[in-house]
Amino acid sequence: MANGNSVGATIFGVLQRVGRAFMLPIALLPVAGLMLGIGASFTNSVTLAQYPILNTLFGGGFMFAVLTVMKEAGDVIFGNLPMLFAIGVAVGMAKQEKEVAGVAGAVGFFVMHATISALLTLNNKLAPGALPEGAIGSAVGITTLQMGVFGGMIVGLTTSYLHNRFYKIELPEVFSFFGGTRFVAIITALVHLVIGGVLYLIWPSVQNVILAMGDLVNTLGYAGTFVYGLIERSLIPFGLHHVFYMPFWQTAVGGVMEIDGRMVEGAQNIFFAQLASGSTTEFSVEATRFMAGKFPFMLFGLPAAALAMYHTAKPENKSKVYGLLFSAALTAFVTGITEPLEFSFLFAAPLLYGVHAVFAGLSFMFMHILDITVGQTFSGSIIDYVLFGVMQGASKTNWPRIFIIGIPYMFLYYFTFRFLITKFNFKTPGREDNVEDVKLYTRADVDARKAKGEKKEGASLSESEIALSKMLEEGLGGRENITSLDNCISRLRVTVSDPSAVKKEILERTGANGVLLAGTGVQVIFGPKVAVIKSNLQEYLDSTK
Repeated sequence: MANGNSVGATIFGVLQRVGRAFMLPIALLPVAGLMLGIGASFTNSVTLAQYPILNTLFGGGFMFAVLTVMKEAGDVIFGNLPMLFAIGVAVGMAKQEKEVAGVAGAVGFFVMHATISALLTLNNKLAPGALPEGAIGSAVGITTLQMGVFGGMIVGLTTSYLHNRFYKIELPEVFSFFGGTRFVAIITALVHLVIGGVLYLIWPSVQNVILAMGDLVNTLGYAGTFVYGLIERSLIPFGLHHVFYMPFWQTAVGGVMEIDGRMVEGAQNIFFAQLASGSTTEFSVEATRFMAGKFPFMLFGLPAAALAMYHTAKPENKSKVYGLLFSAALTAFVTGITEPLEFSFLFAAPLLYGVHAVFAGLSFMFMHILDITVGQTFSGSIIDYVLFGVMQGASKTNWPRIFIIGIPYMFLYYFTFRFLITKFNFKTPGREDNVEDVKLYTRADVDARKAKGEKKEGASLSESEIALSKMLEEGLGGRENITSLDNCISRLRVTVSDPSAVKKEILERTGANGVLLAGTGVQVIFGPKVAVIKSNLQEYLDSTK
């Protein structure tokens, strides 16, 4: 059993690093989606025809030109995601010298696809009918096999392995100039020459398997959509949801569609390609079924759950937990980042989270049943709902139908949470005998735990930032125990050399919404502010070596 736990922890650690690496290119999507969404919304001939006032304001002239540029700028990011994943995953998985890994990732991507392109040409595979329809695509201008983001992932993961293995290599003196970090790009190019040849032989079969997986989900219909939503939400506590949904959003697992004469694969790519197209009259429900389900529980369900937790808090504690629950609910509603709210009840009442995961799966299924085709960048926030639903028109998205699900979901979440909390006396925020054990700690709380008058280390950090960084360093077992430090949208993700040295009770006192430990992987959940916390911690560690 111990060995099984060790293997499981190792797998968790690897998947955590992969999921963390995905966040670098994923972080581009909200900005790219906003540019594409705003640009396409106000330049699309169908939208302008539906809203005469928009046609008057944006139908021509300077603003039309600006919005057209925005649309093209956003579209080019989605069109080159495989390349961005190759670089981003290589950088995210690299232990040191990350910029070298990024350059090597680009080199590997070019070499791999150039090799495949050359072999396709030499073997006359580019002739019409030589390969199944949709098998051939384009990557940064290179005619190659249609690999989508999978191709970028393969390059990124391979490059990161080679980089971590060879970035300190010492060669014989006569070749010493090519040693160290310079060797990384060289070995990456050579290895991807071979990988390109291998993929030329096996990828057509892989394409068939991928398409079969997508067909299976489609065959299951509404049940398949429910299972997708259930699994996606269930993986949130482990930070592995990115690994699960990414193939559906960015590869042929999520569907393939011809749009404006080009084959597009991946649910999110299909939606944004249709968004950029002037000929779209209705968005594909087969693509948006993997996205639209988030809106009912993020905009209606979870805020109602927060209200239920507030109402079930002890009277003397309500004022203390109001700020916590209100800010967490507002964060979910406005940004679509739900973890601050979800983690406020996950550890205190796992049953509530299980119910929430089932409700999330049903939300995806109901949105599919009602043909609601609202897409998103990375979350089901009100911003995405307005931009990619309301602004696109009811005829294209059926956006008003969300209220058929959303309003009942408010009551479903509220009364279910309220009943279960009171029935089983769950210690959700404000119900503990000592409210200090359940509230989110503020920076003032952190400062109060530290002795006053400490020396300020880190020239650009405030006293409170230093205090928090010190607590994190201590909780993680000391700087010598930290082997890698990174973050995703809401979590500080750390790899440690000795898991037994981690002091979870200290990490929980930093104001974290939750702490997850699995093998050498540590996740400290802070919510949207985590990027600043990570940067401060890194600066603190660097400045006090």
